[in-house]
Amino acid sequence: MEEESDRLYLFKKQIKKLSNYRGSGTQLISVYIPAGYPIHEVSGKLREELSQASNIKSKSTKTNVSSALEKIINHLKVYNKTPKNGICIFAGNVSENPSKIDVELFSIEPINELKMNIYRCDSKFFLEPLIDMTESQEAYGIVVMDGKEATIAITKGTETKVVKTVTSTAHAKIRKGGQSAARYQRLIEGEIHQYHVRIGESMDKAFLEKGIKGVIVGGPGPTKEYFLKEKTFNYQIKILGMVDTGYTDEYGVREVIAKSGEILEQHAALKEKKIVDRFIKEVVTGGLATYGVKEVKEAIESKQAEHVLVSEDLSLRRILYICNQCKKEEEEFIGEHEQVEGKLCKSCNVSMQVEQDEQLNEYFIDLAKAQGIKVDVISTNSAEGNQFLQGFGGIGAFLRYKS
Repeated sequence: MEEESDRLYLFKKQIKKLSNYRGSGTQLISVYIPAGYPIHEVSGKLREELSQASNIKSKSTKTNVSSALEKIINHLKVYNKTPKNGICIFAGNVSENPSKIDVELFSIEPINELKMNIYRCDSKFFLEPLIDMTESQEAYGIVVMDGKEATIAITKGTETKVVKTVTSTAHAKIRKGGQSAARYQRLIEGEIHQYHVRIGESMDKAFLEKGIKGVIVGGPGPTKEYFLKEKTFNYQIKILGMVDTGYTDEYGVREVIAKSGEILEQHAALKEKKIVDRFIKEVVTGGLATYGVKEVKEAIESKQAEHVLVSEDLSLRRILYICNQCKKEEEEFIGEHEQVEGKLCKSCNVSMQVEQDEQLNEYFIDLAKAQGIKVDVISTNSAEGNQFLQGFGGIGAFLRYKS
């Protein structure tokens, strides 16, 4: 599994938080700025929108929209240029109390390169492009081919790029006149083999150095099957499956992607199944694994943990209290929607104040990363992921050694 699964988890969490906000009328603003786009041009457009906001009839909506626009314009001043993948900024009145105004700004750098320039004012934040990015963050190779042409592409998230086109000259170079049918057939087969070799070489060059997780092959007819039997590509390239398409160009690549959802889901589920199955086996046999909040925390802090697993649906929070008098710290773990209760210091018997209130997933991810320990966020889309959450509390670790 990818080590940056925790990054994807945090990205999803930001999106989920934003999706819960609703505005009274069209007063929640979403701004998408693609990579390399001039910041000053965006600021200029937003100033135009600010001047037009004075025409809004509702006084409260006018005030909230103007405040949100001013916050975004001021925020853009911190950028000389867009971040590597572009930037998405959201602002608006997020207060659930109609009598209270709470205009907040949220800034997110996408996990894939953003290619759209958007300004939208609505009753909710516009999040669809970011949601699309969460569907798959692993890069996959696409090969779509027939007997005459092959297109090689890489797809990651919402971005797909054609990297090579290979054409066959088998029938164009060879003429049948003056030679036997058998010799003609051998020449054709030789040229087809060379065509397949060139496709394989192009795959090696395109996929081996790019961290490609697997390849899906498509195309009309049986040519793709003959190609895969020849195995003219590097043995390290993993073929995930085949699909039938009507085209072999960019349209064919799109067809492959459209028909590959089930293949990619099975691939992701298989990876998750393997890691959870291995974890369960280690726990059941008393091997190098542990689970539970206290046990995993101790394993991380002592660097006994080698690899930490955290469920993405772990609904617990970590509350850190500090004594106002002796500065002693105490922590407890409560449900996601539980109210934080007052606490007295066991040493001083005076009130303790809340120093931190954070999601337990994020706490363990940060704790493990600070120790240089690999973290994987386990989804609950599979039976194994659900078993990890329900049976083991959603917190586990592989260990370097037994204590």
